[in-house]
Amino acid sequence: MPSASYKPSTQQRIKKTGSDKPSKIFVLDTSVILYNHSSINSFEDNDIAIPITVLEELDNFKKGNEIINFEAREFIRIIDKLSLNNTLQDWIRLGNSKGGSFKVVMNESAENLPVDARKIFDENKPDHRILNAALLMQYKYPQRKVILVSKDINLRLKAKSLNIPAEDFKTGKIKDIEGLYSGKVLIEGLDKEIIDLLYQDGFCEANQLGIENPIPNQYYILKNTRTSALAFFNPLTEKVERVEKRSAYRINPRNAEQVFAIHALLNPNVRLVTMQGVAGTGKTLLTLAAAMEQRRNFKQIYLSRPIVPLSNKDIGYLPGDIKSKVNPYMEPLYDNLKFIQNQYSEKDKEYKVITESLENEKLMIQPLAYIRGRSISNVFFIVDEAQNLTPHEIKTIITRAGENTKIIFNGDIYQIDTPYLDSQSNGLSVLIDKVKYHPIYAHIRLEKGERSELANLANDML
Repeated sequence: MPSASYKPSTQQRIKKTGSDKPSKIFVLDTSVILYNHSSINSFEDNDIAIPITVLEELDNFKKGNEIINFEAREFIRIIDKLSLNNTLQDWIRLGNSKGGSFKVVMNESAENLPVDARKIFDENKPDHRILNAALLMQYKYPQRKVILVSKDINLRLKAKSLNIPAEDFKTGKIKDIEGLYSGKVLIEGLDKEIIDLLYQDGFCEANQLGIENPIPNQYYILKNTRTSALAFFNPLTEKVERVEKRSAYRINPRNAEQVFAIHALLNPNVRLVTMQGVAGTGKTLLTLAAAMEQRRNFKQIYLSRPIVPLSNKDIGYLPGDIKSKVNPYMEPLYDNLKFIQNQYSEKDKEYKVITESLENEKLMIQPLAYIRGRSISNVFFIVDEAQNLTPHEIKTIITRAGENTKIIFNGDIYQIDTPYLDSQSNGLSVLIDKVKYHPIYAHIRLEKGERSELANLANDML
């Protein structure tokens, strides 16, 4: 039986909301804090319970150069500042205008509770101690709804099996992922005169195409029964201008979306580009080709992608210096460079330029862990597999951009390799959704696979 010390009483703190109902208590898992260190302020006037196990896990993450290490350190600083002259076992105001409070749940042993997650799941692991913290909150505050918040799907399932309401951290998630901005619009049934005008003058007015409130750098496929044209809305001229098919370093676009991609990549007025598409649509190949085409316009070309270790083989466990550690993860980039290089013979100047660019670090691999705190100027910066970045990581990279820097984020939002992100919460999706109206931004969704007939078979049928 539970001891008398845990017996709920009418003296216990019960906050009321505007509807005169007790506010909720959200129990935060470590994954939420590592995703967003300011998540504690995202629950309006409800209260936050932080299991002591979460603080223990954050202590293991506080050292290092990765974004999760930064998130852990920042959260620890926030708690330290808020707890000044207070004990963490008491409810402490969060300091925002919404009236929420937080505390640390110290006793997770559940020795005095009817249910012990450690015994049910037969293991004394951090997740089960966090579940016990939620169970303790349920027992101490029976009048209030206790909800476990975690980005770990399996932990949420375990919580629900114990009758603990559980949900994902929803702040910043894209609600309508199927309606995510594609960067292009198909307009059919146009008069032949309008398309002829576009070919003759190179531009037309948006209202001539029936376009109201055009989005900067949005692309258009214009068709009638006999002819078609490709165009985009130029925010500088405020005209819809024709887009001509161009190649980059002998890489020729094979469909309309690839034409748009090369146009955006080569457009000097566009400083931020995102490309979304499944494997084989040409994202990395087109970006590298465009980078080499413009190599004289930038001091360096940076190639990077998130390090997503397999089987716990983290970068720290691999032998050698940082370059030798990162190189295995960058092989897909090297494969594309080799393909571009092979468009030329070994005697051609362009063939040698790629080799020389790698040797003299004009073209270099740049680990994302070393971006924080730097100012990156005059660089063409390519970030591959950007769907494996959090929104905060995306923001960190963009805020490093100095003068004459162009950043390209490529990825497939449905191919997530990290356990706590999904198509709605990854940094690439959030970036596409939030910056689509900015005049220095362009986005292209690549839909047709061009790698090979075999690759298309896998994408379409398996």
